[in-house]
Amino acid sequence: MTLIVLLIALVALRGLGALGLRRFATWPAVAAHALAIMLVMTASAHFAPASVTVMPTHDDLVGMVPPAVPFPSAMVYLTGVLEFLGAVGLIIPWTRRAAGYCLALLFVVMLPANIYAATANVTLAGDPVSPLWRRIPEQILYIAVALWATRGASTLTLRADDTKVASTLER
Repeated sequence: MTLIVLLIALVALRGLGALGLRRFATWPAVAAHALAIMLVMTASAHFAPASVTVMPTHDDLVGMVPPAVPFPSAMVYLTGVLEFLGAVGLIIPWTRRAAGYCLALLFVVMLPANIYAATANVTLAGDPVSPLWRRIPEQILYIAVALWATRGASTLTLRADDTKVASTLER
């Protein structure tokens, strides 16, 4: 489902760009926003109570955490917060590059949980997780989209007057 959300968001947002909405004029900007949409959806599962039946819940995601990882419930909450922060970072042009790199790293760090879930017969919302042959390429795709979103993104730079302030503070 996450892949479908990402693809639909990519096409819809690029369509808005083609109609003249400047925010979506480039593919990397569209990729950033589409990934942000997907991340809001996936991050919300990290906080969903067990009574929710239409999507994976916090308890489902705790089941994905490999046994070697300490404090699985806290890790699920932490990754949910990081996904929300990453989504916000992607839609702000001057934080997009940092957010994209951090999200790529987060996706790499979360890969063992995806591998564990696929090999340990974990269920999400009562359904078996997608098989490993599909999960790993999807994770690689998300890493690639996060990095693609950084192309052409502004960097955080000091303005000339900020440099003067910094040199004054150093004295």
